[in-house]
Amino acid sequence: MALVDRTNATTPIAAARTRFTALIVSSDSARRGALGHRLRQYGARNVVEADNRDDALAKAGVDGPHDLCIVDGTTGEGPILPMIAELRAMQWRRVVILTGRDDAYAVKAALGAGVRGYVVSPRIGSHSAPRNVIPMQRGRGRSTPDELSTREVEVLQAVAEGRSNKGIGDELGLSALTVKSHLARIARKLGTGDRAEMVALAMRSGLVR
Repeated sequence: MALVDRTNATTPIAAARTRFTALIVSSDSARRGALGHRLRQYGARNVVEADNRDDALAKAGVDGPHDLCIVDGTTGEGPILPMIAELRAMQWRRVVILTGRDDAYAVKAALGAGVRGYVVSPRIGSHSAPRNVIPMQRGRGRSTPDELSTREVEVLQAVAEGRSNKGIGDELGLSALTVKSHLARIARKLGTGDRAEMVALAMRSGLVR
């Protein structure tokens, strides 16, 4: 399995010339052990292991630089993008996802959440070969969700909860046309009209959950 750091794509992660701290989040102990062993070979001075979201957040405040976080999403135990947003808020800026999904929807959502590497890997118990790393890089000129109004954040929160335009309107006391107008303005500000990507960008900034 190859792990790629966008800040230095010519060497694996930070290579041996620097020492770094890594956080591994996986419910599979064997995978945590294997990843930890590989990261130490790459030069990690400290590898912190967590087996679920609560454990990860409890251990994420480790002293020193928060260099690299690897989140294993292959077990399919629950949504991981909200957890990634929380970890990024705790200064884990380099986040790599291990996942069994290679569809465009998943890649866009991960990109919006600020993921730096997207590794398509077999699910636990699968014998299929790992797929390639998909490097994640934010498009130039994209705004941040900080520019959104309170109402626009409310609309995005309702989108994150899976509501339709009509459902959002019913909840917020708006017409479906007004909801559509809000979404159009949000799309212009964030540089995307994809609902999943808009939500992921807002999650990354901690505006919605």
